[in-house]
Amino acid sequence: MKLLFILFISIAVAVNATPSYEKWGSIAVKETQKRYNNADIIDYQHIGRVNLSPNLSEEKFKLWLRNQEGKEFGVYVNISFDPKTDKLKAISYVETNR
Repeated sequence: MKLLFILFISIAVAVNATPSYEKWGSIAVKETQKRYNNADIIDYQHIGRVNLSPNLSEEKFKLWLRNQEGKEFGVYVNISFDPKTDKLKAISYVETNR
């Protein structure tokens, strides 16, 4: 019975945990919406984090968009920031047809 109770506690904690990239994902979506205001974001994927140096990390995302004509395309969004201060450094965008 104790084991079952511990399992339920573990599951509850895991469900409520927010991903470390959540803040940067929100910024990626918001800034992409501003940049591509004639398109809808229809999908979102977190690719991962790269630690470039002790003072510079980069979160990578891929967003899938559909413009008003129905054409779909992807946008890779890279967000550079200082992991110690959480200060945004730069955002870059690269379009792709895949």
